[in-house]
Amino acid sequence: MSGDEHPLWQTLRPVADAVGGDLLPPEEQTPGDIPLEFDGETVGVLRLWGLDGALGRLIETVERELGGSLAELSRTDKQVAVRLLNERSAFLLRKGVEDVATAMGVSRITIYNYLNAMEQAAG
Repeated sequence: MSGDEHPLWQTLRPVADAVGGDLLPPEEQTPGDIPLEFDGETVGVLRLWGLDGALGRLIETVERELGGSLAELSRTDKQVAVRLLNERSAFLLRKGVEDVATAMGVSRITIYNYLNAMEQAAG
């Protein structure tokens, strides 16, 4: 939308970007879209993208939170990144461990070691 977009859109734009979705005008609503209501009026819809590209979006979010690309993070921050990605179910996605390992510049075994260390610390 243009500069006359509804204030709710301005508020929800970062959320839509983080979860992987588009904000669309109400006339473009299709089944599965989430209506955005304000004062009893539908001012737009949120259309989620699904799992296509989900791992990339999760990685981008964690990189923003930690202030750098996964490959450039310190060992400690890489462990934090793995914890955050695990909490967000990144490793349930097909090739999640392999793709995160590649993005970090480490082996799959390193990712599994980080995950096992977290599990032992929690247990």
